[in-house]
Amino acid sequence: MAKMLINGQLAEKPRAPDGRFERFPSQYRHWISRQKDTEFPAETNRYHLFISEACPWCHRVMILRALMGLEKFITVTYMDALMGEEGWRIDPDRHPDLPGLYGDQFLYQTYLRDNPAYTGTITAPVLYDRKSERIVSTESSDIMRMFHQAFSGLTGKGQDLYPSALRGRIDRINDFVQDRIAEGVYRAGFATSQDAYDTAVDRLVDGLSQLEEMLCAQRYLAGERITEADWRLYPVLLRFDPVYWIHFKIGPHRIADYSNLSAYLRELHQIPGIAATVDMDHIRRHYFLSHRHLNPGGIMPRSPQFDLNQSHNREKVVWRRVG
Repeated sequence: MAKMLINGQLAEKPRAPDGRFERFPSQYRHWISRQKDTEFPAETNRYHLFISEACPWCHRVMILRALMGLEKFITVTYMDALMGEEGWRIDPDRHPDLPGLYGDQFLYQTYLRDNPAYTGTITAPVLYDRKSERIVSTESSDIMRMFHQAFSGLTGKGQDLYPSALRGRIDRINDFVQDRIAEGVYRAGFATSQDAYDTAVDRLVDGLSQLEEMLCAQRYLAGERITEADWRLYPVLLRFDPVYWIHFKIGPHRIADYSNLSAYLRELHQIPGIAATVDMDHIRRHYFLSHRHLNPGGIMPRSPQFDLNQSHNREKVVWRRVG
């Protein structure tokens, strides 16, 4: 069962009475800025991430950190693959001895350091300011945008993933992907009633079908260039066949059964630096061994065969207009 803090005390996160899965909104949404006299300035070696390699929202952030070349400027603490009774546990084997970590064992302790009376969910990613000892943000979409806007030019790497000419389209796609796909898999997997499950799966499958059709007409979600919308979708597609399709009982199709989505996934995965952000063994161990209410025996099922390194040929496709 997921955990939260109520007035600084660990408690069980309540379930919706109608069986639907609901994600609570992020409570920390401060912003790192280049402007003078800002609360959180864009400084190097100041900010720290707490992430889980299993989590698709954390994965989005780590992809931007890699694409922008920020590995030496934004330090990281990794969570253990298994989530226990106290929520996310800091991996003792990978936990670096860095200022601002204070020898904590669990992620909830970081929330309490910022606010001893905190009430809310304990989620990753967490972007933490080591200088002020405060949480900057727990919203992955904001952190992604901060990395490629506030820190652009710092390393000479990266590109504008939110160009002004495409912002309206990117925002619409982001909303669609978040609602239908990223949240959709969890609404199906964590549903506790048949009606909630059926509704969630129908919306998810319809969303995937719309994306499949969209990728007939263009190479990427917003057109002919990669944007942040693509990196928000990629972590969900990556986990779909080896985890969600099995663990969350999502049917009828795998991503491998969609010709455009599967080729698109392979293309994104093969971009330099992206495969290094993926630890599939860690991802699968987290889901199948942590969610014992879905998998009481802790059985690790065999993963469907899907070669992410197979040629995608997306650059050779003649795009057709749909509609």
